[in-house]
Amino acid sequence: MITITLSNGSVKRFEAGVTPMEIARSISASLGRNVLAAVADGVQSELNTPLYSDTQLTFYTWDDDLGKKTFWHSSAHLLAQAILHYYPAARLSIGPAIAQGFYYDVDFGDAPFAASDFEKLEKKMLENARKKSEFKRYPVSKRDALAHYKDNPYKTELIKNLADGSITFCSHGDFTDLCRGGHIPHTGAIKAVKVLNAAGAYWRGDPNNPQLTRVYGISFPKLRQLQAYLTHRAEAQKRDHRKLGKEMGLFAFSERVGQGLPLWLPKGAALRKRLTDFLSHAQLRAGYEFVVSPHIGRKELYVTSGHYEKYGKDSFQPIRTPNGDEVFLLKPMNCPHHCEIYNTRPRSYRDLPKRFAEYGTVYRYEQSGELHGLIRARGFTQDDAHIFCTPDQLSAEFQDVIDLVCYVLRSLSFEKFTAQLSLRDKGNPQDYIGTEENWESAERAIVQAARDRELPFVVSQGEAAFYGPKLDFMVADALGREWQLSTIQVDYNLPERFDLTYVGKDDQLHRPVLIHRAPLGSLERFIAILIEHTAGDFPLWLHPEPVIVLPVSDVYRTYAEKVLHLLCDSAICGQVDDRSERIGKKIRDAERAKVPYMLIVGEKEAAAETVSVRRHKRGDLGVMDVGSFIGRIQAETRVKPFKN
Repeated sequence: MITITLSNGSVKRFEAGVTPMEIARSISASLGRNVLAAVADGVQSELNTPLYSDTQLTFYTWDDDLGKKTFWHSSAHLLAQAILHYYPAARLSIGPAIAQGFYYDVDFGDAPFAASDFEKLEKKMLENARKKSEFKRYPVSKRDALAHYKDNPYKTELIKNLADGSITFCSHGDFTDLCRGGHIPHTGAIKAVKVLNAAGAYWRGDPNNPQLTRVYGISFPKLRQLQAYLTHRAEAQKRDHRKLGKEMGLFAFSERVGQGLPLWLPKGAALRKRLTDFLSHAQLRAGYEFVVSPHIGRKELYVTSGHYEKYGKDSFQPIRTPNGDEVFLLKPMNCPHHCEIYNTRPRSYRDLPKRFAEYGTVYRYEQSGELHGLIRARGFTQDDAHIFCTPDQLSAEFQDVIDLVCYVLRSLSFEKFTAQLSLRDKGNPQDYIGTEENWESAERAIVQAARDRELPFVVSQGEAAFYGPKLDFMVADALGREWQLSTIQVDYNLPERFDLTYVGKDDQLHRPVLIHRAPLGSLERFIAILIEHTAGDFPLWLHPEPVIVLPVSDVYRTYAEKVLHLLCDSAICGQVDDRSERIGKKIRDAERAKVPYMLIVGEKEAAAETVSVRRHKRGDLGVMDVGSFIGRIQAETRVKPFKN
């Protein structure tokens, strides 16, 4: 007999050789039907693998991330099986689960593969799923594995990098694949599938390797779940920031400029400026001082900070001076520069805290396949600030940053957010720098700060940065997707590396504590998320073009220009649509461009010096004199100021 300890603490006795599936069924028929994965003593186990010793066992269903991951990985096997049915000469490489679904990278050779092939793959996958074939994982010797894949260079490369004795295959039905697991019990659990997309992908992400076809898919245990997903996906595609950014004229990309380097168009630049003006005002009220640092720095700067070791291989190539005696890098982070600003003169405890803020553009050479509009770019601007303070000031400063972050998020219509508090793993002190005393003080300070501010948070042990604990804000958008945006980090590392000091009350030199914080993260990524969250319907105070004046004909263009001048005198931006188009088309185009207010002017309006007001998505609001409309806009664009 063996002892099985379950995740709820209960203990059960079974005969040796019992499988996780048999244990699940003994607990309840419902769990036996719904279990998708099991973890035995911290390692994922196949549900049909016998257990022969005392084991701690945890079960996972569709409601758990590991359950979904196992379901989608198993579905990738079904996709590969269907591909080989129609393309027997295709060579498979890898097929992992991802955040939403799965993919398989395939070398189709000379065979054509297109979106028109998706439907037949889906039908074959469901046909095979209904056979309820059991997933069976078993060990294979390295020699036999290489012989099995002698005509597949991708699997062969993978196998050569594996140790003999650690190689396993998984079979279901007539399909076998190199795989380490884990899998759902059988294919019958897969009730709904969708092949979503196909794209090019270099083998192992290396542009020097062959380009494969990455076939994406998703699957569900119920058809209604797939239908809900597709509805949600369609809405997400409507909100895609790349699509809306182009339609609204906010930003663009140019191959001549370079991949991942966004060009901000006039409206996008106006949006960006309104956002930074808003944040700058809040930061000035909170006691920040603005600094500016260059886009490049000597290599030695980033060696000192440790960023060269961390980001060196992901950075652009070094920049060498004409005489070759200096090497510069495009900066990957702003903090080393701010440390040097702190070091420009001696500091006293009376000077602290010092809060240096900057909208600093940084550069990282992301792989082309990982670029994604503004969300993943090679050049992006961080709303960075670094607070240099005494240990005694740490708690109060941290609380003040929480207040600032909450103010910023709520002002920008992000009401649903939680925080993840990342602390060290006390069992592995060698993974962290700094004294035990400093760590204890920092962790107490940020836990207490979160509690004092009644901030909902979860604690994640072992997820702290090596230099200190941190607090990340996880924000839910209008579609329920969660994004990591704001971050606050405590750092004992850089003050040590840059030999930062201040003179204390005892006239001795002490190390300051450094707080990194970025309420938005990067302007590019934040604006992309904001576009998708609002579907381009920005808060009026943030909108780059809140008003457009629409003369019904060329005759009233002069009056339209007069109205625009009155708006501009009151700092309300807009333009006149003076095209020789029908007023109906002008209105439709303004609606499509998501302009909040349309002011229609014709004979009656010009004679009475009024405007006919139309609101985006709401329709006509009636006739107003220009002064009344200006008052309406000013009231609507008034933002509650930050109070520190």
